[in-house]
Amino acid sequence: MKIAVAKGDGIGPEIMEAVIGVFNAAKVPLEYQFVDMGKWVFDKGFSNGMTPEAKDTIEQLGILFKGPMETPKGKGVKSVNVTARKTWNTYANDRKFQTLSGVDTVFSKAGINIDLTIVRENIEDTYGGIEHMLTQDVAIARRFITRGGSEQVIRYAFEMAQKKGARRITCGHKANIMKLTDGLFLEVFNEIAKEYPNLKADDVIVDDLCMKLVSRPDLFDVIILTNLQGDIVSDLCAGLVGGLGFAPSSNIGDHISIFEAVHGTAPDIAGKNIANPTSLLLSGLNMLRHLGMMEKAVMIENALLSTLESGIHTGDFGDKSIPSVNTTVFAQAIIDNFGKQPTHHPKPSLQDFDFIPTNRAITKNPMLLSSKNEPHKIVGADFFIETTLQPNELAALAIKQEKNQLKLVTISNRGTQVWPTGSVFTNLVNQYRLRFETDPASPLAQADIIDLYAALSKDFKISSLELLNMWGDKKAYSLAQGQ
Repeated sequence: MKIAVAKGDGIGPEIMEAVIGVFNAAKVPLEYQFVDMGKWVFDKGFSNGMTPEAKDTIEQLGILFKGPMETPKGKGVKSVNVTARKTWNTYANDRKFQTLSGVDTVFSKAGINIDLTIVRENIEDTYGGIEHMLTQDVAIARRFITRGGSEQVIRYAFEMAQKKGARRITCGHKANIMKLTDGLFLEVFNEIAKEYPNLKADDVIVDDLCMKLVSRPDLFDVIILTNLQGDIVSDLCAGLVGGLGFAPSSNIGDHISIFEAVHGTAPDIAGKNIANPTSLLLSGLNMLRHLGMMEKAVMIENALLSTLESGIHTGDFGDKSIPSVNTTVFAQAIIDNFGKQPTHHPKPSLQDFDFIPTNRAITKNPMLLSSKNEPHKIVGADFFIETTLQPNELAALAIKQEKNQLKLVTISNRGTQVWPTGSVFTNLVNQYRLRFETDPASPLAQADIIDLYAALSKDFKISSLELLNMWGDKKAYSLAQGQ
């Protein structure tokens, strides 16, 4: 099988060479097509960090194995790592964390074994990167959580947990505060959980989850989170098992999947042949399993575990009384340990299976649509305006422009209500939200909102607008704090 390989920046080429050397020694049946991605490609003028030829190759082959990559700072370009995940809809970021003998942590010293998987939604959330300055003092970001996107990643998490033989799957969220966005994610989790009665499914607020992870990580098995929260929690879990140098990462999509090291490019040690290739190797083993090469993956992983258990280590970890080795020697030690079983937590043999790639000869962008079809109506609008008026002064002007049964019901500043009730102790910025509503029994047309927009624009600078929607009898918008 041929796969695309991007060596990466900084230490990327040398750790990729080490990992492919291990694979070749193990006679892994892969052929490598190297593609041009990374900072040096940005520097050549390709704004997405990859050449057109690289994009075509990856889309043709369906598998990308990549080293760490750097995004130039201060050039207005997006991260090549995020761009790749989003472009090819690798919606599930699967990161496995395990106690590794020879990698000392507070938990390994206490005899607490960690074996947990974080599944992070990979496409949506604030990683949409849609931001605007509403005033010179106020920035805003849109946070997208969709039903279709949530269904993709949550169903993947349940399927993976079932195959893993997991005892528990947990949804981490902040639905107590973000009732619509995280609320939708949690709603989908609970709906899909009903289809897997053999799995214990529960949920926990993400800050409580973090506290429990750093005290009793062994209580968890599979955890599913939204994008930003998943990013933070997965790095926290890397710290539990020794750091990002021991954290593999798989980005799974229906058509294309990416396997990568998640640590940085470490330019300070690049070219010195002293970098730790473990994270990239573990990611590569996830790739072999994804491709059905289970026996090769188990043999290499047991050799890696035996190497770590013997005390062989690169300079970033391990027993400091034992001299560290360089990248090449570390990789050769793994090769020398082929066929050995570690004393602690050896990986059991698993049967190979035939990898069946999905059809990538598609001509239209897939559309994620749910079966929900409740009646829709518009019952108002939120107008975000720029002004330095006090709340009562602002309300007096806004009420004069009420139109088409739309009445001013609340004014908030940074999400906190300041009219018709509020506190003089609430600090203000020069951007308010004015909410106009009508009786839900008398829904509006968009033209009614436009009429009010035109009227308000005579007195105010309108920065943004959001419709207040209802589907069925359910309000699809949140209240202000204190409303």
